[in-house]
Amino acid sequence: MRKLMIAVATALGVVALQGCSRPAEGGAPPAPQVTVATPLVQQVEEWDDFSGRFEAPQTVDVRARAGGYIQNVHFSDGDYVRRGQLLFTLDPRPAQAALNAARAQLSQAQAQLSLAQSELTRAETLLSSQAISQAEADTRRGAVEQAEAAVASANAAIRARQLELEFTRVTAPISGRVSDRRIDPGNVVAGGSSAGDVLTTIVSSSPIHFVFEGSEAVLLKYQRQAREGAAPIQVRLQDEAEYSRTGTLDFTDNAIDPASGVVRLRAVVPNADGFLKPGMFGQGRLAGSGSYQAMLVPDAAIATDAARRVVYVVAADGSVAPKPVQLGPVVQGLRVIRSGLAANDRVVISGLQRVQQPGVKVQAQNGRIQPVAQETPQPVTQAAPASSASFTGALASGD
Repeated sequence: MRKLMIAVATALGVVALQGCSRPAEGGAPPAPQVTVATPLVQQVEEWDDFSGRFEAPQTVDVRARAGGYIQNVHFSDGDYVRRGQLLFTLDPRPAQAALNAARAQLSQAQAQLSLAQSELTRAETLLSSQAISQAEADTRRGAVEQAEAAVASANAAIRARQLELEFTRVTAPISGRVSDRRIDPGNVVAGGSSAGDVLTTIVSSSPIHFVFEGSEAVLLKYQRQAREGAAPIQVRLQDEAEYSRTGTLDFTDNAIDPASGVVRLRAVVPNADGFLKPGMFGQGRLAGSGSYQAMLVPDAAIATDAARRVVYVVAADGSVAPKPVQLGPVVQGLRVIRSGLAANDRVVISGLQRVQQPGVKVQAQNGRIQPVAQETPQPVTQAAPASSASFTGALASGD
């Protein structure tokens, strides 16, 4: 009996020991799983991004150079017009009547000149025979000079009246897109000064200007690059994903705004189809450097360690170590690493939150870094309310 009790006690002790040892064996958590990849190495070109608006190189308020009655309009609203094209016709009859009167004044002055010249000829003949005095001959000579001046004045008046008649035809001073007419036929307009009635406006848009602002650092960089030629620029509209429009930086303002510390810059962008309109908003980018070989990683692989930016790399034994890096711009959705990383480093690109501290060992799965495809943004415009539908239609008809 005693032997049986000893055997039972021994068996219970063994079971108790086995129960205590099982938690000890399963207590160590498994190594965290992360995804690693070597940096993507490729040629990149850095760009500086800006926001700006398109402006017309030339904008003209069309005014009549002489007042009068609007007789005809010779264009359709929104047309493309060329320099010298007829836009408005004023009633030419008052100007024609004034021109006829000036011509009559010229005929009268020429007749007086002919009479004065005949009298001077006779006076010179009589003076040679001493039939008249020298004073009377001088009087006849003065009358000829006065008649010549009257003829010159009449000719000048005719030229002025001809200009007034010409000004009854209002032509386009520049080539460009014309706005709607502000004055209908049948109205009387004032003209001849900057205070005259505006008949319409014309803007030139081929090429078109893209105007934006940059910092002093940007100005210094592009002023130095300008020694080697004009800086290229690429532009896209608010509903475009690709920078499909190209131009050239051609102007920087002559002073930096002391209040904001920025300077105004301008680029020339071709616009042969007239699609770009003055006032449109655009995103532009200037080539900030030449093409160079760069290493790129996703932003998700970059962590902050105090004031440093670090990436975590996995060694051959599975241990994780941080590497301080210097960051560059974002290119194709990936971050350029300027320094601190080697091309063969295995960077943690997924599961970084599972790395609790440097030196921990992980289970690394191989991944791959690829450029991020840019999604096409949706237009930000919305349907106009019913009260402004006509205004929206007017904008659409100007294309």
